[in-house]
Parts: sequence; structure tokens; C-alpha cells
Amino acid sequence: MLTDFPRLLTVPGVLNIRDLGGYRTRRGHQTRWRSLYRGDSPHTMRPEGGEVLRGAGLRSVIDLRSHHETVDEPNPLARTPDVAYHTIPLFDDLAPTIKDVKARNSDDLLLDLYMEALNAQSGAVRSVLATIAAAPEGAVLFHCTAGKDRTGIIAALLLGAADVEREDIVADYALTGAHIVPLVERLLARTRATGGDPVTHARFLRCEAPTMEAMLDHIEKRHGSIAGYLTDIGLEVADIEALRDRLLGG
Repeated sequence: MLTDFPRLLTVPGVLNIRDLGGYRTRRGHQTRWRSLYRGDSPHTMRPEGGEVLRGAGLRSVIDLRSHHETVDEPNPLARTPDVAYHTIPLFDDLAPTIKDVKARNSDDLLLDLYMEALNAQSGAVRSVLATIAAAPEGAVLFHCTAGKDRTGIIAALLLGAADVEREDIVADYALTGAHIVPLVERLLARTRATGGDPVTHARFLRCEAPTMEAMLDHIEKRHGSIAGYLTDIGLEVADIEALRDRLLGG
């Protein structure tokens, strides 16, 4: 893992906005800084946070949260001048599946969810990636609530499209856990207060390397590679090239 700039952006009120620059590829290149950001929801961002992000080159935002999340916790970046805002829910149609997954008593509930998302939500995944590919000059931020699951899937696919080393894709995913500890504690406290099941909830709040390793194994087994998955879900060749250009420079 190579670094030239701080990976974590210090954005007042937000925990987990990170730069995808500085990762090495199998061909010896390095992903571009200030081109793609992954993050948690900025609904808690303080007013000055928008200026920090615009100063970091932000020009496009893709909100992966569900409709009810964006209504309950509106995104202030939707009203930021000169920033294009898109909502593309990634897990919306998986709510019944999540309940089914919990009932399976699986060893890795998150892995089950990720595989369901890759398969059942391939149209939404394609839409997210195509939107990033078509984004105007400047940095793109894609985010969900914690910046862990929906965001983690998209980040892995983007880094894989750029042929980033597998160990760095996994490390980028696992890095989230260190930054969202306060959010996890708040969510579990809320679960206890409302009479929910904190043990099961805690299993969904993990962010461990073996989960991403297994997701990548799943993709390689079914599609040969991340590039194969992107082709199989119908992403245009021009879009794949545009993603690589955004990550590596044209």
C-alpha cells in the first residue's frame, strides 16, 4: 500500500471519508489521489465540511442509501453549489433477503449479503459505476451510512477494475473498522434501547478482511475476475475504460 497524501479526509462531523489514491496495481502503477472518495453519510457534517470537500476537488456525489434513509437523514451535499448529486440505492430491494440471511444462522452474514447484492442488485451496481464513469472532471464521493458495506462493495469493484493488488483491496475494506467505532457504539446503544438484538446487529457491523477475501473469491469463481463481473452485468467497455482512466489517469 503506497501513500503520498493522508488517506482519511478530516471533514468536520464525518468519520470515514477516505481517498482511493495511492494504491499500487499489478502493473506497477498507482491510483490517482483526489479522484475518488469513499465515505460514510455526511448528514452529520458541520457546515464547514462542505467547504473542506469542495477544496479537496469534490464535484460529484453518489448516495447509495435507501429512500427512507435519505428522507430521514438528508444529505447536505445535495444542496452544495457546483456539486452534482445522485441517489442510487444499492440495497433497497434486499430488505426481505436480509431477514432471510439472518434466519440462516450463517457464519458470515455480511458475506451472504454482499453476494446477494452482487447478484440481485447488479443493475444498481452497473448504474453506480456508469455514473462514476460519466462524472465530470473533479473528484467523486460515493457513500452509504457507515461507508462499510454498500460503499465497500463499490470500492472493491473500482479498485479491481484498476487492477489494484488484491491485498490492498482487502486492506482498504478492513480499514473502515478503525474509523467507525463511535458510529458502531451509537448504533448498538440504540439497538439495546429499543429492545433489539445487539448480538445479531453487531455481526452486521463488522468489517473484517476475511469477508472481503471471500467476496473476491466468489466473484472470481463465478466471473473469472472483477473485470469479468463488470462485463457480465452489462457495463459498457467504454465505461470500464473511463473508470480505469479516472483511477489511473488517461
